[in-house]
Amino acid sequence: MIYFFLYLLIVNAIAMLLMIVDKHRARKKLRRISESNLFIVAILGGSLGSIIGMRMVRHKTRHRKFTVGMPLILLCQAGLILWYFLR
Repeated sequence: MIYFFLYLLIVNAIAMLLMIVDKHRARKKLRRISESNLFIVAILGGSLGSIIGMRMVRHKTRHRKFTVGMPLILLCQAGLILWYFLR
C-alpha cells in the first residue's frame, strides 16, 4: 500500500513539473511537450498534479480539453480508488 501512495506522489510531481516546463517552453518558443504526453501522465495517475500545475502557472486553462478532461480523469481515478478500498 505504501508503494501505491509513493507511486502516486512521484507521478503527480512529474505531471506538475511537466505542466510547468511546458509553460516555460511556450514562453521561450521552444519545442513543447505534446498534449498527448500530458494526458498520458495524467491517466497514469498524475491528474491531480496536472491540475495543480495548470493552476500554478495558468497553463492550458483556456483549453476545454484540459479544463474538463483533467478533472474528469481525476474523478474516474478517485472512483476507482474508492471502489478498490471499499469493496
